[in-house]
Amino acid sequence: RSLRACRRLGRSAGLLLSRPPAPLPPAAPGRWIPAPPRAAMSSQEAFRIEYDTFGELKVPSDKYYGAQTVRSTMNFKIGGVSERMPVQVIRAFGILKRAAAEVNQDYGLDPKIAKAIVQAANEVAEGKLNDHFPLVVWQTGSGTQTNMNVNEVISNRAIEIMGGTLGSKKPVHPNDHVNKSQSSNDTFPTAMHIAAAQEVNEVLLPGLKKLQNALEGKSKEFSQIIKIGRTHTQDAVPLTLGQEFSGYVQQIKYGVARIESAMPRVYQLAAGGTAVGTGLNTRIGFAEKVAAKVAELTGLPFVSAPNKFEALAAHDALVELSGAMNTVACSLMKIANDIRFLGSGPRSGLGELILPENEPGSSIMPG
Repeated sequence: RSLRACRRLGRSAGLLLSRPPAPLPPAAPGRWIPAPPRAAMSSQEAFRIEYDTFGELKVPSDKYYGAQTVRSTMNFKIGGVSERMPVQVIRAFGILKRAAAEVNQDYGLDPKIAKAIVQAANEVAEGKLNDHFPLVVWQTGSGTQTNMNVNEVISNRAIEIMGGTLGSKKPVHPNDHVNKSQSSNDTFPTAMHIAAAQEVNEVLLPGLKKLQNALEGKSKEFSQIIKIGRTHTQDAVPLTLGQEFSGYVQQIKYGVARIESAMPRVYQLAAGGTAVGTGLNTRIGFAEKVAAKVAELTGLPFVSAPNKFEALAAHDALVELSGAMNTVACSLMKIANDIRFLGSGPRSGLGELILPENEPGSSIMPG
């Protein structure tokens, strides 16, 4: 939520850039089968029957998710489209599942199954299967439902790639193959870190640096304009408008530095800790290889967390990043309020700055 709030603030100040997800490196050579178009179905064909440990459930025939995802939509009938799991987290899960499949292939996973999982995970990471992730953020604390939503989607898409039947869990099982050597308790923290790191590097930092450059330009442009300084809005002593703007520049510089200083802990991944941090049901070296693979796929310096118990049981790294972002948000609010105040008027305000007119003002007053 802190991330979302900061992004809203930044967007209002023209801070954030809008860019599509960067494409992942191509998967290993193999047979690629595109997702076929879904034909219209009769009411009898609209659902398939799948099972979880509680019994059978009807699953929409045109969706790749399975019984556990449907069960979650039944148990958590709250929220809505605006409160669905962020696509950034789903994208991060796709990257993680691809990395795990490639590492698991090194440890003996059938290459055909691994390649199908990699292709399906790529499609998840690239946003091609977003319609198959209906879950909201309101679910159990470990994120099991979203992890299984991802496992089911990748499993069924991989089954389709290999010519199987959706929902059969053959030849690709969501738990035994897609989730191999993983647990919700380590995959969800890992996905959180991947998503946060990508948003910071692809959106937040470029946006802040763009704003910093713009303010630096104004600071130089206004370097010869002398104005009065104020203390609690009372006249004080002179300074230049450029000097005033240089203070804003420094605030943004410090904000960038604060965020960058928090990132080394965000780059530490919980993957390989499995259920409680002991690494039960993984191979020696799995954690390090997965982190290295994620780093390769994203171009970011991810590493395996040195202590998986901390990585699973706490989220201090994200709290630290959130704190840095909160400081940035406060800086942006201060800068925006100053500029708004200095641009007050046009007849009775300070009128020191002229802000571009971009929409009609009040319906009753001029301006």
